[in-house]
Formats: sequence, structure tokens, C-alpha cells
Amino acid sequence: MTTDRRSFLKLVGAGGVGASLAACASQPDATGTASSSAASALAKSAGRRVVVVGGGYGGTIAAKYIRMMDKTIEVVLIEPNKQFVSCPFSNLYIGGMLPDLTSLTIGYDKLAANHGIKMVHDTVTAIDPVKKTVTVSGSTIDYDRLVLSPGVDFRAEELEGYNMATTPEVMPHAWKAGAQTLLLRKQLVDMPNGGTVVMTVPLAPFRCPPGPYERASMIAMYLKQHKPKSKIIVLDANPDIVSKAGLFKKGWKKHYEGIIQYRGAQKVTAVNASSRSVFIEGIEEVKGDVVNVIPPQRAGRIAVSAGLIGPDKAWCPINATTFESTLQKNIHVIGDACNAGAMPKSGYSANSEAKICATNIVALMNGKELTEMSGINTCFSYLSAKEAVSVAAVYTAKEGKIVAVPNSGGVSPDLSEVEAVYASSWLKNILTEMST
Repeated sequence: MTTDRRSFLKLVGAGGVGASLAACASQPDATGTASSSAASALAKSAGRRVVVVGGGYGGTIAAKYIRMMDKTIEVVLIEPNKQFVSCPFSNLYIGGMLPDLTSLTIGYDKLAANHGIKMVHDTVTAIDPVKKTVTVSGSTIDYDRLVLSPGVDFRAEELEGYNMATTPEVMPHAWKAGAQTLLLRKQLVDMPNGGTVVMTVPLAPFRCPPGPYERASMIAMYLKQHKPKSKIIVLDANPDIVSKAGLFKKGWKKHYEGIIQYRGAQKVTAVNASSRSVFIEGIEEVKGDVVNVIPPQRAGRIAVSAGLIGPDKAWCPINATTFESTLQKNIHVIGDACNAGAMPKSGYSANSEAKICATNIVALMNGKELTEMSGINTCFSYLSAKEAVSVAAVYTAKEGKIVAVPNSGGVSPDLSEVEAVYASSWLKNILTEMST
């Protein structure tokens, strides 16, 4: 079974209102329970097979929609974790609006059962694009086509003194939801009234353009309510706020005057975890009681080891229509890891890209005509407990690149309680779509 353009456009809209809050398009990079026996049983496919790596905003949807559009294609979804924790809305937990991460957490059992997806909870350690196999726990699984949605990894080597094994335990990045989110929240709660929070923002592009500024808002909200003598210093490597700058500045002036100290064009190049210090261009030292260092980013490490990274040494170049890698045949890359042109690295972008990719994988495997690229994204950001703002756009492929359709979107006109309601509804809708 294949799908036509009209059906595809219905599928793209199925996620409900789109959003990309907090640190978006979360794909945890933790070690899960290995399922080597399951992997061994799947070593060689009897028919056509697509393997999907990564069970986040992109991977779950790609796996689901391939099966929805063609039941004759076997789909194997490989994800180390038994549960997925959403980065969208995790900033609300950090700011104290959510009591825990329960509402951000989903499992894979219903998704697998409802669509006949074969789950392997393990970590992919190698990809052989010639033999068309992936390796997990010493077992190999073959594929006809491979979809990678590995999220992001950190370019820690660009921060002098940053050790991936130890620094995040003192200076949490909380850019992959879960334990790091809990740690940053605990540090804020334990910080004395009058303490200073330091937050660093890397040069764009990074996962979720408005995410750091929403986080600054949520931390400032918490400080205003519980530690009014405290402040947050935002050291942004970019010359200005990357997304929705005017609305963030308006919200900060309205709610957090004197609490948020924003400093643009302040690139942090070194850290010292023992003194809780960061260094701007290696010269000016800034100390904090709580230090949230968000390192510069690249595609998840499996994409790097598989030779899928482009000349920028960060992201995976892809075909703008099929999301197939331009460097390795039969491998498609979606979500944060790919270079999707004008599309931001967000949860809703990953959802949209997954549906486009799934549709065209089914077409390719059935010798059918490809569906033109038609993507969409909406990013919501909370500025206070009741107010949010948004930015939206529609995307298409033009001359081999993904570009925004002129006059297809824009930012919300003002801070709005209605936008906050839309945002909350989006989370419920998209997590349901991912898990059922």
C-alpha cells in the first residue's frame, strides 16, 4: 500500500498543533537494557526491512508511518531506553511548573503492538553501509533502508576544561531530558537566596533555537517566586537572541526586570567545574552558584562514526525530498542530526521530517513516484507560568535545498495565555501520536 499527496498532507497534520519547547527533539543518548537475544533473532530479514535508530520525536513517527503505509515492510526500531523523556516542556519542570517528569515520559509497548513494530532495546555501535547492517551487542541486523534519528551529541572538545564524564555532574547541560533535568532543578532548589545562576548558550545551530531563552525565563520565574535576591546571567555566544528576540525581551522586561542579565556575543570557551567558573574567550571569568553550560552540538555519535557528517563537521547533509544521506546510499537522517536547511532543530520539525521521509521510503521501495517535500514547524516557548509565544513556518524544497515558503508563518503578536494552552495541547497530542 502506498499513499498519494493528499493522504500525505493529512498525515503531516496528524500531530495536532506543533511545538518545540525547551530543548527540543529530545533523543536521549543513555545506555539502555541490551536485548541481544532479540537482535540475534532479527539478524537476517526474510523480506523487506527498514531499521530505524532512535526512538524520539523523529524515529517513532518514521517507524509508525512506514508500517501504516505498507504492512509488507518489516520495521525494526532500535532504542536503548525503555522510556522516552521529552525535552519539550522539561524547562517547565526546571522552573517548578511540573511536579515531576511523568507527563513528559512515554513507553514503546503500545506503539510496537499497534503497528507490528519490532523493538530492540540496545545501542547501535556500528553501521556497515556496504553490507547494509547495523551492529548491536555483537549481533548484526540487516536492512534494505536505514533511518537514523540519533539526536545530538556535544562538541565538548571546543570547551577547554570540559570533561563529558564529570563536568555535567557539576555543571549540568540538561539538554537531554532525564537525569540532567533532575540535577539542574535540584541545584536551583538547593541554591541559597542571593545566589547567581550562570547559563551559557552556544553558537547556532543547536537543538531548539528558542530553548535556552525559554529556560532562562523559567529559571527567572522560579527565582522571582522563591529566591528573589538571586539573579541569572545568560552568556550567549550569538550576537542576539536566536529566536523570537523581541517577544523574549518584552517578556523579560515585563516579568523579570533586574533578575535576568542577558549578555550577547559572549562566547564561553573554557570552564572550571571545581570553581564553578566559565571563561569568555578564555579571558573574563564568570562564577556562579549554579552553572548551566550548554555545549556546542553536532549530530549523534553514531552518525559521526558512520561517515554521515558533512564538511561542517557537525550535521548530516541530506536529499531535501527523501532525507537520504548524500554521503551514504540507503541511509536516511531525520531530526536534529540532519542539515535540513531552513527547518529548525525542533520536535515538530522532526515529526514533520519523519512523515516526509517515511512516505518517500515507501515510494522508493515500491517503485512509485516521490511526494514533494512539504514540511511544517511551530515552536512555542513559555515566558511565565501562564504566558507563551510561538513562531511558525511552512517549508518546501527548492533547487535541492529546504527553504521557508514566503509569508507562510511568523511570530505570535504578543505574550499570550492562549498560546500556553495551545502549547500544552500540542504536547499531549504529539506524545500520544508517538506512543500509540
